[in-house]
Amino acid sequence: MKVRVYVTLKDGILDPQGKAVKHSLHTLGYSSVEDVRIGKYIELNLSDASGEKLDSKIKEMCNKLLANTIVEDFRYEIEK
Repeated sequence: MKVRVYVTLKDGILDPQGKAVKHSLHTLGYSSVEDVRIGKYIELNLSDASGEKLDSKIKEMCNKLLANTIVEDFRYEIEK
């Protein structure tokens, strides 16, 4: 089973990497870009995926390691 995890900065958290990318895009002539936010995409391939416990296991992994929940939000999709 494949799980796709998307980690993004919470609203209001400064994103210096996003600002640098926005500036570079403007320098390259893409002036229509108004804002850039940088995040992470993580794919997990799980061998043991039991229904009810699966959600709690994924949330636990995200809270413990994959996302810094002080400044980041996460969401995930499960591909069956």
